[in-house]
Amino acid sequence: MPATLPQPTIIQTHDLAPDGRPPASVLVIYTGGTVGMEYNKRGELVPMKFERIRKKMPELRQLPMNLSVLSLPEAIDSSNVTPADWLLLARIIGENYAHYDGFVVLHGTDTMAYSAAALSYLLENLGKPVVFTGAQVPVGRIRTDARRNLITALDIAAARHPMAGTVRVPEVCLFFNDLLIRGNRAKKVESEQYNAFRSENYPPLARAGIEVAFDDKQILLLPGGPLRVHQQLDDRVVILKLFPGITEQVVRAILGLDGLRGCVLETYGSGNAPTAPWFLRCLREAHARGVHLLNVSQCEEGRVMQGQYETSAHLTALGVIGGDDITTEAAITKLMFVLGLGLPAAETARLLTHDLRGEITLA
Repeated sequence: MPATLPQPTIIQTHDLAPDGRPPASVLVIYTGGTVGMEYNKRGELVPMKFERIRKKMPELRQLPMNLSVLSLPEAIDSSNVTPADWLLLARIIGENYAHYDGFVVLHGTDTMAYSAAALSYLLENLGKPVVFTGAQVPVGRIRTDARRNLITALDIAAARHPMAGTVRVPEVCLFFNDLLIRGNRAKKVESEQYNAFRSENYPPLARAGIEVAFDDKQILLLPGGPLRVHQQLDDRVVILKLFPGITEQVVRAILGLDGLRGCVLETYGSGNAPTAPWFLRCLREAHARGVHLLNVSQCEEGRVMQGQYETSAHLTALGVIGGDDITTEAAITKLMFVLGLGLPAAETARLLTHDLRGEITLA
């Protein structure tokens, strides 16, 4: 039997919104990270009990929504996040899905893009907002970005379309600084500035200025079926980043790992790779053993186009799958998800080329 999940704690309620309608209800899931840190008596940053957030942010009382907070039993530094944590988050959202209009996941920034991508796959037919956010500076500091990020993420999680009255953003997304990005398109690009995340190959879903301006053309449509929460990921995967001078010994050591099932191959430019006989032999042997090879460009912008140049024309014949314009973060989590479905090899390969949750733009 799965372990009993922690229960939400109500931190504020409203009877009515300003327009007289019932207020939106939002569940904040605190996993850890800088956003929830405070200073102890020795001046050290430590995780706070997040139920105390209203003391740090009294402006929350002005939000016309019902808020609950659920903290994981132990705060996780995002560098320690594992696939098991993604499955737990998916399960928490699934078990609370009927009770809330939207969800905000507070997460450390270092691996937030990986977690957002993983949740996008695990939550099939998602019809409500799941907004990841965090901070570069703890909420207890004067020049923190935590307040702005959290307030705006809550606004987005509760937002409804002014004309249709439907959910505004029915997908996993990531809000940071002033951009709302599709979760499986995000990449952390900055460690010292507030604009920590970008989406190079897909436009933002919204921009936050005086108001939050949504770009409805870029947002996924409401699903046609009920939410399905997946609970299987296969972590027998690796990322192999090519570089000039990479040796056969290194490539063989990685692709020859016992039990390996998938590899994200980070290639040059539009998907180019060495044509040295030993390199081609390594790929051929790995594919023959059942390892799925997904080709992703090292460039932040652009896409993989296998066959455009001679140095990529051979890859398709060796069983390498072109990843189009997918990010490395979305590619490795997609491998885990698709392999976790336990499908035959041909169907697995087909799904890896298929746009599952808006993670690639098919040409």
